[in-house]
Amino acid sequence: MANAAGTKEKPWKLKTPPGTAEFEAYRDAAADPPALVVQVGKTQLKYQLRCIEDLHAMLKAHGDWMLLGSADEQKPAAEGTVEAWGRSEKNPVGGWYGLKKGLRGRFGMYVPPVLKELGLAEVEANPKSNRMRAK
Repeated sequence: MANAAGTKEKPWKLKTPPGTAEFEAYRDAAADPPALVVQVGKTQLKYQLRCIEDLHAMLKAHGDWMLLGSADEQKPAAEGTVEAWGRSEKNPVGGWYGLKKGLRGRFGMYVPPVLKELGLAEVEANPKSNRMRAK
């Protein structure tokens, strides 16, 4: 069963897919637009909250494992990865889900563990080349 937390007061305590770093995440439905807030040490990243449902729907339609392909905003994302989809003009928002210029990347690092926590996806935990699929 998915952790019922996910609020600013009770954030999810998650690990990156390689299992090398911990971070916190929570929903901020009152933000404009509503956001998924990710706190990594002192760095805060924000993604459009709808990314959770949109990514799950895309993975269901994809029907198989998909590489995560995490990359910083300044670096190109590998084609056919979750990261590339999270910044593609072909996704439901027509571009970046990330909300903070300069920190819009790493979608493939921080959003998949949230889907796993919610019971929406399986996410591999290998040193690299991790992938995910919808449940």
